[in-house]
Amino acid sequence: MTEKALRLGTRRSKLAMAQSGQVADAVHQLTGRPVELVEITTYGDTSREHLAQIGGTGVFVAALREALVRGEVDFAVHSLKDLPTAQPDELVLAAVPPREDPRDVLIARDGLRFEELPEGARVGTGSPRRMAQLNAYARGHRMAIETVPIRGNIDTRIGFVRSGELDAVVLAAAGLHRVGRSDEVTEYLSVDTILPAPGQGALAIECAAGHEADGLPLAAVLAELDDPATRAAVTAERSLLAALEAGCSAPVGALADLLADGQVVKEMRLRGVVGSPDGSALVQLSTTGPVPTTHDEAAALGTELAAEMLAKGAAGLMGERAL
Repeated sequence: MTEKALRLGTRRSKLAMAQSGQVADAVHQLTGRPVELVEITTYGDTSREHLAQIGGTGVFVAALREALVRGEVDFAVHSLKDLPTAQPDELVLAAVPPREDPRDVLIARDGLRFEELPEGARVGTGSPRRMAQLNAYARGHRMAIETVPIRGNIDTRIGFVRSGELDAVVLAAAGLHRVGRSDEVTEYLSVDTILPAPGQGALAIECAAGHEADGLPLAAVLAELDDPATRAAVTAERSLLAALEAGCSAPVGALADLLADGQVVKEMRLRGVVGSPDGSALVQLSTTGPVPTTHDEAAALGTELAAEMLAKGAAGLMGERAL
């Protein structure tokens, strides 16, 4: 008798299908069970408004979460940066697998790097966070660029450059890697120039609390795919976002990384930034502490840095805060 397939809920985009397919393969190897992808359309996929206008927070995950609660799928895969910071009681963040490259990348005409863009270059991005930091960097280097809000999948965004409508676009490295488009990159943007979105490059595997597979809690089975270092880092980043009361479309960047002394990992550093869209004002701070061994320790790192950023005026740069 053929074993019943586990149903994995995923968005329909090429990127979502690619990353969900990778998780499906890992779950199949882990459990021996076949895994079936169940395509679900979210509000963020159908709306043509810019993310900042529709709120950003949860627009790509609400439909997936509803399918989990209704039992239509057994588990779901999200891009962690799209996940609201508040975790519903009825759902469990079962695993955060090892993180892909968290950096942003530039895809520009004629193979140009950012500092080689011509005067008045039009640079497309759907992210207020990227706009704020790109504009701030350009100001600091006496460059004149125009950041242009865009929507669409990877093909659509790269198409703006190919057609000549834009001089460049900025995308997440992780997505390009997962769909095999890394050769399109003209520059990997240093995190010293642009901090990524909290959780960027990481995936979230979520299931309903109490859901079982083969007589075991499904969350415990999926937890085998969890990477403790990645989870600690994204917990710190997301607690910063939560403490700033900012949604995932707010102009907030954050990155936690482990600092090693030779082969020994000694500390975790968390960097955060909030900026006005035109780049005229940035609050950028960092903190360092012992490598977290619990969720609460990782979260405390983010909460403490957020308090420092708020004291420096970060709230005034975020526009509408997510309450």
